[in-house]
Amino acid sequence: MMDIKAIASSPQTSNLYETDFYAWTQEQAKLLQQGVWQSLDIANLVEEIESLGKQVRQELRNRLGVLLGHLLKWEFQPHKRSRSWFLTLREQRRRILEHLDENPSLKPYLPEVLLKAYKDGLDLAIRETFLPDEEFPSECPYSIEQILDATFFPGEPLESGQNWVVEN
Repeated sequence: MMDIKAIASSPQTSNLYETDFYAWTQEQAKLLQQGVWQSLDIANLVEEIESLGKQVRQELRNRLGVLLGHLLKWEFQPHKRSRSWFLTLREQRRRILEHLDENPSLKPYLPEVLLKAYKDGLDLAIRETFLPDEEFPSECPYSIEQILDATFFPGEPLESGQNWVVEN
C-alpha cells in the first residue's frame, strides 16, 4: 500500500492548504480538471474528502437531534405546544428526508445515528423544558418510521381549535 503522505505534492501546495484554504481548493479543482495528477495535494485531498463524508453524517445526526428534542417537548409539555414547535417538526422532517434522498447510503446508518441523536434531543428537551431528567425516557420511545412520519405527534391528540397546524 502506498504511503499517501509520501506522494503528496510540493511544499508550496501543502503550504497553501495551511495559509489560504480557499485558494488551495481552487488550485486543486483546476489541477483535477486539467488532469495534472502529479501536482495534486493527495494527502490533504484525502483528508478533505473524508471530512466531507463525516459532515454529511453529522448533518443527519444534528437534524435528527433537533427533531427528537421537539418531539419530546411536544409530548411532555402539551400545554406549551406552539406553531413554532409544529413548524420545527415539519421542517426537520422534510430536511431529513431530503438529506436521505440526496444521500441514500446514509439510510442503513439511521439506527446507529438515532442512538446518538436521541442523547442530543434529550439534552435539548431537558434544557428547554426545565423538566427533570427522570421525566424523559432514557431510550428513544419512537421508531424511525414515527420520527419521520409527518402525521405523527406523540402524546395527547391535537385539539381541533389549534389553528397553527397547517397542511404540508
